Amino acid sequence: MVSIKPSFRKAHAGVILWTAWLTSALFAQSDIPGWCRPLPRVQYKGLKRIPAADAWFEVYRVAPGVFAIYEPHQSEETISYLIAGENAALLFDTGMGIGDIRKVTTELTKLPIVVLNSHTHNDHVGGNWQFDSVYGMDTAFTRANARGSRDDAQAEVAPGEICGELPRGFDRKAYATKAWNVKTYKHDGDRIDLGGRSLEIVATPGHTPDAVCLLDREHGLLFTGDTYYPAPIWLFRPETDLDAYDASIGRLAALEPKIRIVLGAHNIPVAPPSVLPRLVSAFEAVRAGKVPPAPASFGKVLYNVDGFSFLMRAPPSEL
Repeated sequence: MVSIKPSFRKAHAGVILWTAWLTSALFAQSDIPGWCRPLPRVQYKGLKRIPAADAWFEVYRVAPGVFAIYEPHQSEETISYLIAGENAALLFDTGMGIGDIRKVTTELTKLPIVVLNSHTHNDHVGGNWQFDSVYGMDTAFTRANARGSRDDAQAEVAPGEICGELPRGFDRKAYATKAWNVKTYKHDGDRIDLGGRSLEIVATPGHTPDAVCLLDREHGLLFTGDTYYPAPIWLFRPETDLDAYDASIGRLAALEPKIRIVLGAHNIPVAPPSVLPRLVSAFEAVRAGKVPPAPASFGKVLYNVDGFSFLMRAPPSEL
């Protein structure tokens, strides 16, 4: 699917038929979609790469006991995180469900693994079904998405969405995110004790009603899911609440003095904590009408300000 900007996370959902056609036309002479031509990203050169049990993934050690599990072969470039304590490990998101993330995690750690999703869009829950202990936020959105999805999954493997080869034996036509069971519902402020490492759930609704970040206070790590990542941030879906997003990023910005590394869920896994207050300022400028929108596709516009991008529904005057 054609990206808003080369190498950036793609536009999605309602534009799939149009983009599939356009991608086929644009890249008929090449097997390499435009979004993946700049890969690998130079930022990964500074990270310690760990051999992965499944070639669909690349694994990097981004902090002591923390592994970024990156999917560079699909246009979302989703990143899940395995966070290990002394007694257990937590997998923050399970990716697309195209590769075998369970196989990867069991080679990275022998500890029992619990799963928590940054939110329940299909590109973050694809491997949930492989794990017995899945935590979820107590929202109707979470419960609905736990049933699985075929349409959203099929959009992810449309023409132009894949960079390189799909895993051997993968059935593209049958691909769907499978249903999973929520073992325990979690809430804002809950702490998950992994033994020698405590993770705090910070509810950050806005992108979705069930969006959360994870805070490791002792080590200064903030896992931001889709509330922040270095690419156009999706704020156009029906479940998106701009007022809630505004409040959520303000809450994250207040944590900046306690943070050493910000770890987002797409494209590049590490960012400095200074992005948090800058994100707030950028979004406030957009909402105050200080940033001109650039046309995107099918009722969407892109706001670019201070290195941040927000993909949003077009205002009535732009339709």
